[in-house]
Amino acid sequence: MATNKNQHFVPRCHLRPFTLGAAGLAISLINLDRKVLIPNAPVKSQCSKDYFYGSDEKLESAIQLIESGYGRALKDLVSNSRFLSEANKTVFSKFWLFQHLRTEAAAIRAVQLMESTRKLVDLSPTEFSLSIKEAVQIACRGFVGTMHELDDLKFCVIKNSTGVPFITSDNPAVLTNKWRLDQDKSPGLSFGVGSAGVLVILPLTPKLLLLGYDGDVYSVPNERGVIKLKNPRDAIALNRHQFLQCTANVYVHDTAHANDLFKHYSDIEATRPKERHVIHYAQLDSNDLSHTRYVVIPPEARDETKEAILHSQVIHPHPGIWPSQISIRANGSVYTNGTGIGYVRLSRARLSSSRDFWRERP
Repeated sequence: MATNKNQHFVPRCHLRPFTLGAAGLAISLINLDRKVLIPNAPVKSQCSKDYFYGSDEKLESAIQLIESGYGRALKDLVSNSRFLSEANKTVFSKFWLFQHLRTEAAAIRAVQLMESTRKLVDLSPTEFSLSIKEAVQIACRGFVGTMHELDDLKFCVIKNSTGVPFITSDNPAVLTNKWRLDQDKSPGLSFGVGSAGVLVILPLTPKLLLLGYDGDVYSVPNERGVIKLKNPRDAIALNRHQFLQCTANVYVHDTAHANDLFKHYSDIEATRPKERHVIHYAQLDSNDLSHTRYVVIPPEARDETKEAILHSQVIHPHPGIWPSQISIRANGSVYTNGTGIGYVRLSRARLSSSRDFWRERP
């Protein structure tokens, strides 16, 4: 039986630097649904649910191990932010991936996707369903098999010396892709952690942020893994991802910044997705010796006697602006085999046993 009833899907060690006086007791938040500032809310009630991970004591212990490692690495970085050590880089990248998988937002997306699929194929809830708790447990246990997914990315820390602080949220580990979103590569397809051109973002403190990037696609000048950010526009660009990706709340360390943050949110409010995924229904159209052809049709127009496949597409919002430090590498590389896998990084292309991949310029 798990020892903690109140389980956090965003841990208190992550929220602490954004709390009042970094004391870890009270935190100010902006609720985007109601557009209100709630000052000095108890941290213990933020981003938590009773037995969110269930009652598995071993799972709880494993999660605590990851979180304690993150806490130590963050303390070390705050005390000396002149460079990003290899050890801390590893800890932060693993924490990002685990955090990306285990939030309430990720669980809700999985449940909603399952429910949409169930309704589309007319199955009963008893035949095909998933609870939030089950989705979280599946994601947490799946972390072991995916923990090396980011090993080929480059990482750096951004030091913020502007008047616009970094904010965090109830879904802080952001996955985005400037190359794909700007150039509309592979329209209709989602991207994931193995895709070419990914960017991973995690605010660490109001003054520090972790950035991971595909070094074959982007050039991000840094010195010993550190970028000094001096333009407020760049801080705003990074904060936009918290507004766009969160479930409901963003967190700010000082309420004096609230009015500016409300303005920053209003600039992109229309971009925030109402739905986080869409399901495409493709019905069998023809079949010969060499090819099987499916045609995407509206679900209500389907012929239930015909074979069909479903394709789920995650909606990735465009932030409108990007940090000036991130640019496309002119002589970069992306890999594809012309299938629905889209564009991947070299490490993923080498693992695939399907059709041969070829290299393209981003």
